[in-house]
Amino acid sequence: MTDRKYDIVLFGATGFTGALTAEYLAEHAGSGTRWALAGRNRAKLAAVRDRLAELDPACADLPLLHADTEDAASIEDVADSARVVITTVGPYVKYGEPLVAACARAGTDYVDLTGEPTFVDQMYVKYHEEAVRSGARIVHACGFDSIPHDLGAYFTVKQLPEGVPLHVEGFVRARADASGGTLHSAIGIFGDPAGMMRAERERRRVEDRPAGRRVRLSRRPAPKARIGGGWTLPMPTIDPQIVVRSAAALDRYGPDFSYGHYVAVKRLATAAGMAAGSGALLGLSALPPTRSLLLRLRAPGDGPSEQDRARNWFSVKFVGAGGGERVVTEVAGGDPGYGETAKMLGESALCLAHDDLPETAGQVTTAAAMGDALIERLRKAGIVFRVLKTG
Repeated sequence: MTDRKYDIVLFGATGFTGALTAEYLAEHAGSGTRWALAGRNRAKLAAVRDRLAELDPACADLPLLHADTEDAASIEDVADSARVVITTVGPYVKYGEPLVAACARAGTDYVDLTGEPTFVDQMYVKYHEEAVRSGARIVHACGFDSIPHDLGAYFTVKQLPEGVPLHVEGFVRARADASGGTLHSAIGIFGDPAGMMRAERERRRVEDRPAGRRVRLSRRPAPKARIGGGWTLPMPTIDPQIVVRSAAALDRYGPDFSYGHYVAVKRLATAAGMAAGSGALLGLSALPPTRSLLLRLRAPGDGPSEQDRARNWFSVKFVGAGGGERVVTEVAGGDPGYGETAKMLGESALCLAHDDLPETAGQVTTAAAMGDALIERLRKAGIVFRVLKTG
């Protein structure tokens, strides 16, 4: 794709997370990266460009491209012009398909922030094979969903013996806030559980299984391992699904791999409140009147202040065991939903655009597509990957 006009095109820079991603690229893409902003409102894009020029005067000349998910030709033009397309335009189940389709056809690498299982499964069924043929790498979940968990499990596996059954458990702690876009995506996920299960079944019917190996999610309500004091709950996010898909793609996870994913809290009251809150959101999101009220709580484009984000943090600890050995590792950083997510997304795109990577195509995970190269980039960018204990 050396003949493409741009290395990276960012679609959605006028949104909350999109603007943070644009700022990250302005400060870290480097003069050798040809990049552009895309969206439907040129005036808003120009305002973003003006703010970026305050960070780096060279950004005053950033190209602005017209792109609208309801205008197929504009989306195809963006895909045809870029080596990598970033999109922060969600909810993805509502707005994401045209760009995935265009990138799969054009052989263009694609990264997004989705945590929506329905969308990821539908895109696999519809476009994985086409992307394999064109050489496109379709990489979903390149933010806090699901890079710390996917790359953290990969990092943990690499500390354990090869060729033996492995079991890994992840324990998530975080202080975080939700933007309007995150809220709308979450309500979309909770509002259609039947659709989510249907999309999962359709994917299972067409997805290849690893030959001679077994990978699976642990369904235990409580983990085998313990990390300090406190309480744990199963964490029903997209993250464990992504981890298991990496395990299916990579022989390094061994002949029999299982993964459990948990949220860890210090107080029983906090655990009870989280369980009750999740149940309430599930129930309220399923009813049109209350779903409409929930969607009004925060509009897309709204998000926490810089001061609030500065207080946020995350830590994901992993306990891995196999072949008679045990290891504890950690992935940690600052504001998970926005500051670090923009960093993860930006570095994923830069990694695909510039780094020497394994040959992959189709819908692939961050661990399978970028693995060690992306871990090294994120370490240099300030995200911690470390071994805490072995033996």
